[in-house]
Amino acid sequence: MSDSQGFVLWFTGLSGSGKSTLSRMLEPELRKRGCKIEILDGDEVRENLSKGLGFSKEDRDTNIRRIGYVAKLLARNGVVAMTAAISPYAEIRRQVRSMSNKFVEVYAECSIEELTRRDVKGLYAKALSGEIKNFTGISDPYEAPEHAEITVNSETQSPEESVQVILDYLEQNGLVPVAAKTAKA
Repeated sequence: MSDSQGFVLWFTGLSGSGKSTLSRMLEPELRKRGCKIEILDGDEVRENLSKGLGFSKEDRDTNIRRIGYVAKLLARNGVVAMTAAISPYAEIRRQVRSMSNKFVEVYAECSIEELTRRDVKGLYAKALSGEIKNFTGISDPYEAPEHAEITVNSETQSPEESVQVILDYLEQNGLVPVAAKTAKA
């Protein structure tokens, strides 16, 4: 990989599926390999670039388009732009994919049952009981990717296993340098 090769690593999945965790775990590994990294976390972008947007389909699409645009700018300037946003709608994900020359979609899969079980804030329970409206995956749709380059499952894989799956794909496709092997003592 040349120093100037950037790409978009787009994490999608339901709330709590591991998108932010995986992007934060990947960051130091990619930095060790000489990559410039920027993480565009959905919650942070919503606070700083999309303040005032609600959770209607139109507002969600606007938020994802903004994330996609910033990711495109970063990638064309040699940065690995990792996004961690639910991005529930397939059509808007297709649109942001079309913005970038190098785009890798990572689907962080996990069942509603498992997400509800591990949800420390109780958001899934509130959404299931009707207390929270327009909750993605419960009262608002989540359109799972049909052709993601990478699918990991936070219910059946450890975060470390998922990170390794992602790294293997990135290495095999020439997007990041292969890690230097360390001698076993």
